[in-house]
Amino acid sequence: MAERLGITELSREFDVTTRTIRFYEDEGLLAPERRGQTRIYSARDRVRLRLILRGKRLGFSLLEIKEIIDLYDRAPGELGQLRHFLAKIEERRRQLRQQREDIEITLRELSTVEARCHERLAELEKGGRAGKRAGRAKG
Repeated sequence: MAERLGITELSREFDVTTRTIRFYEDEGLLAPERRGQTRIYSARDRVRLRLILRGKRLGFSLLEIKEIIDLYDRAPGELGQLRHFLAKIEERRRQLRQQREDIEITLRELSTVEARCHERLAELEKGGRAGKRAGRAKG
């Protein structure tokens, strides 16, 4: 793996578009070296991109990811970063558990409404057949 990469090589390595990488740069998450118009990404940029993508997979916002990544360069450094990250993980876990509970409630409500709809449909179909028979008998 090369120590320094261009944007095309970095996008291939992480299977993201160059537009995605430029977006992360615009958001202040990546800061490649510039040689004219050419972006040169270091090993540090690759680590940051890996962390960004992992954070996105875990459901963190870009603001949260930036906050976590930037803590590495401020006192107390990695220690503070890890403590903050652990707190964010617990917060995310709580959110996901709440979402799971909300989904379970919604699924139960859907089942109840669905059952009522099937019951009413059966009533209407049964009543409709009886009504049609009665209409034919009169006619």
